[in-house]
Amino acid sequence: MVTAIVIPIICLYFYWLTKKEMKENDSKWAYAGHVQHEAILIGEIKSIIEEKQRFYYHRYIYVQSLKLQTETKLITVQKIMPITKDFQKVSFKAGEVIRVYGMWKDNKFLFNEYVIEKR
Repeated sequence: MVTAIVIPIICLYFYWLTKKEMKENDSKWAYAGHVQHEAILIGEIKSIIEEKQRFYYHRYIYVQSLKLQTETKLITVQKIMPITKDFQKVSFKAGEVIRVYGMWKDNKFLFNEYVIEKR
């Protein structure tokens, strides 16, 4: 009798907990590409690394890492975008001078807005 009541309650609790966790991670995934505009970097693109990474179960993000040569040193900047149905990859070319708007996080500069400078 007790197991007939307790087991469904436990199952419902874990179902509710899983749904709550999935909802939180879906909102984090959708917001992954948004970065505050705290700083600006200007430099020439030296190299480009692009990769698809798993964010959470069936959710993926697209990470573009650029090596940017500024006036003083070589800096790694990253653009992170959640992969959705209408996802379109941004293409960068080595040698372009670019201005990126974003913030520092763990010795990397994260950005979501950029302007390609004219030489």
